[in-house]
Amino acid sequence: MNYSVVVVDDHYLLSQAIGGLVNEFENFKVLYLCKNGQELLDKFNDPRKIPDLVLMDIKMPILNGIETTERLHKQFPQVNVLALSIEEDEYTILKMLRAGAKGYLMKDTKKGILEKALLEVMQKGHYFSNSISKLIIDSAEKKIDTEIKDKELEFIKLACTEMSYKEIADAMCCSYKTIEGYRDSLYRKLGLKNRIGLILFAIQHNIFIP
Repeated sequence: MNYSVVVVDDHYLLSQAIGGLVNEFENFKVLYLCKNGQELLDKFNDPRKIPDLVLMDIKMPILNGIETTERLHKQFPQVNVLALSIEEDEYTILKMLRAGAKGYLMKDTKKGILEKALLEVMQKGHYFSNSISKLIIDSAEKKIDTEIKDKELEFIKLACTEMSYKEIADAMCCSYKTIEGYRDSLYRKLGLKNRIGLILFAIQHNIFIP
């Protein structure tokens, strides 16, 4: 099966290079290139130009990748977004996942990994590169040795939102210290280091769907 792809990046030569790589993949075809999110959304006024997947840069003028992904998630939920960026800080990754991105790749990724990522997003619903996984998770494969309690599950779902830990405590009608206890317990059980790792875990186990 062939899937259509759009590359959104304000560096034209780079977007051309990425598009050229994608066109070499057996199951993918680039429809067009865009230099920012607004140009992409304008193209979507024509149903024939709505792709299966968007390779999305993050830092762009007029409308950036996070804002564009949020709009696509609400208005065109059938379109998958795979972030392709040089940004590797936790805050940016977290924002893209919350916005609805199905995966996150660094721009220095190898050709074979890019193809694998595109396929997995289309066939499995998400993909995270080894470099990103290593950045936020202790190990690639996780086994849950201890059952997640109902309150911990509720906490995980709320932690995947924009809510602060204090707001989560208010929503769960408990103290901030109790919320810290849920967080620290889950980090130990799942071998995680931070909130982004928890969100990735939630996505991979269908606890949270972007």
